[in-house]
Amino acid sequence: MQSKAQSAMTVFGQLTRRHLLVFFKNKIRLFYTLLVPVIIFAVYVFFLRGLELSTVENTLYRMGITPDEQLTRSIGTLVDSWMLAGIAALSSITVSLQTNTVFVEDKQNGVNRDFASSPIRRSALIGSYIVFNFFVTLLVCVVYLAICFIYLAAMGEYILDAADFFTVLGVTLYTTISSTLMTVLLCSFIKTEGTMASLVAVFSTAVGFLIGAYMPLGMLPDWVQTVCAFIPGTYACALLRYSFMATPIAELERYVVEVLALSNGAELIAEVTSSFGYDLVFFSHTVQPPYQMLALTVFNAIFLVLNIFSGKKLADVLGVGKKVKKKRAAAAAQKDAPAPHADAHEERRE
Repeated sequence: MQSKAQSAMTVFGQLTRRHLLVFFKNKIRLFYTLLVPVIIFAVYVFFLRGLELSTVENTLYRMGITPDEQLTRSIGTLVDSWMLAGIAALSSITVSLQTNTVFVEDKQNGVNRDFASSPIRRSALIGSYIVFNFFVTLLVCVVYLAICFIYLAAMGEYILDAADFFTVLGVTLYTTISSTLMTVLLCSFIKTEGTMASLVAVFSTAVGFLIGAYMPLGMLPDWVQTVCAFIPGTYACALLRYSFMATPIAELERYVVEVLALSNGAELIAEVTSSFGYDLVFFSHTVQPPYQMLALTVFNAIFLVLNIFSGKKLADVLGVGKKVKKKRAAAAAQKDAPAPHADAHEERRE
């Protein structure tokens, strides 16, 4: 019994290694997968960062507050943390989605025929695809987080302590699990690379708005916000923002209330956090981080169960079902057709 278990684990490990080699061997695919979060990051730094800062500064001027150098830096830290966290949440979904092209290619190119004809358990093949996706997505997300930390340090805005750092890593890990389970389930029904490319293009564009990565969810129509409440990436994005922004907001509040001693300091903090959509509000109720984690856990459990029941779609062998149906139809037609010798016997009797 132990030898069978060890053999199954060996096969599982070899399959996972095979998927990783296939993925990393395709340099163009690897390059574009790594480039997706970097491109969004670059667009923010060079084009959107100034717009976000001007929005917050206008809020300060409207409240009669002229920002000094320290307040301006604190606001910059807050803006950067908000956007970088949103990009991190979005990247976990888009990277996981693109990684699924490996098993779609296996379906279309007939590689699954070899797997089906070999003594490989289907459960091992399905599990290897999921674990492979998780490893690649986590690797890219960690690389992106490293870029974020380097950027914050270069801007003089890195104020996260060790607890914040490990919280960000932990939430990223949990977010990667959620993204993997969701995208694998979604892509398991896809059979061709053309369909996969269309899904990546459409889904990657829309999901950034639906999880609040590009703009606060409060700016969307009410019915869209209701839809967003049932997307796990929304809670993943909110958790990452809380991990990134908790310390910057506390530092900003301390500086405004204790150093500047502004009479409307509390109002300023509430206005800034509200404009960023820092608090997640659904159905007129604020969803606090513990409940955000609970919601993400529920979604993970649901997707895990759905993947167990529909996981066989990952290992489908295309064309086999049609061939079996054709063979059965031909056999049925041959069975119903009268035998040739019987017709000849009837003719001789006449």
